[in-house]
Amino acid sequence: MATLSLDEVLALFESAYPQHLAEGWDAVGLICGDPSAPIERIHFALDPVAATVDEALASDADLLITHHPLFLRGTSSVAANHPKGSLIHRLIKGDCALYNAHTNADSAAEGTAVVLAELLKLTDVKPVDPRSDDPTLGLGRFGTLPAPMKARELGQLLADLLPATARGVALGGDPERQVASIAVCPGAGDSYLARVRGLSVDAMLTSDLRHHPASEALEFNGGPVLFETAHYASESPWLTRAAEVLARASREAGAQLDITVSTLSTDPWNAIYTRKDAR
Repeated sequence: MATLSLDEVLALFESAYPQHLAEGWDAVGLICGDPSAPIERIHFALDPVAATVDEALASDADLLITHHPLFLRGTSSVAANHPKGSLIHRLIKGDCALYNAHTNADSAAEGTAVVLAELLKLTDVKPVDPRSDDPTLGLGRFGTLPAPMKARELGQLLADLLPATARGVALGGDPERQVASIAVCPGAGDSYLARVRGLSVDAMLTSDLRHHPASEALEFNGGPVLFETAHYASESPWLTRAAEVLARASREAGAQLDITVSTLSTDPWNAIYTRKDAR
């Protein structure tokens, strides 16, 4: 079996998740690492944080691929006395490269929203925000459920299908509403509330909804019920798919990569408390 360089591994990965699919405001690509370095072991994780760097280094990974960027808004320092700078120092000392695929992984044919649509067994699936250069790609997906169900039943189904987090799945709207179609927008999707309403679907699943946009969206007659999850719950199911895509591409290239996927929840919230007299 051939040994691939970092450049070669990333070329294989980007054949499925090309950087040109990223939104203009995004930061994707190689953060640290020698493009000519040999790559044998790769670790996937949602977030580049201390715990996932620990996992990568403990497994002797040569490359850590994350969905979220380490420096979304840029930086002027990677000093080791800052948490993010410390990660860079640790990765370089451990000969582990860091790379991220963010909104390009959201828009791709085997991206984050496609994985959620498949989990829900949706049919007639289309992008919520199709790209002008290829309408089959784009952010979010919407489609038809295998059978209509009440919103409260769908909420429980989502809680059972998605990775567990402290806050679970929240429902906004009538729990008894019949839901036959749904839009899924992994990550923070409140900027798509109006667009999803225009699709005439019965429900929308996304993460990190803010109070005012959600409240206003629910005031529209006939608008979708809203399901809100943690970022981790809506996006981490993609990690396994991304690992499968890269493993398949490497085999076709005559190489064998040792690929692992983190199951560590990096949701920042680890407990929810409610008033005892409200239970």
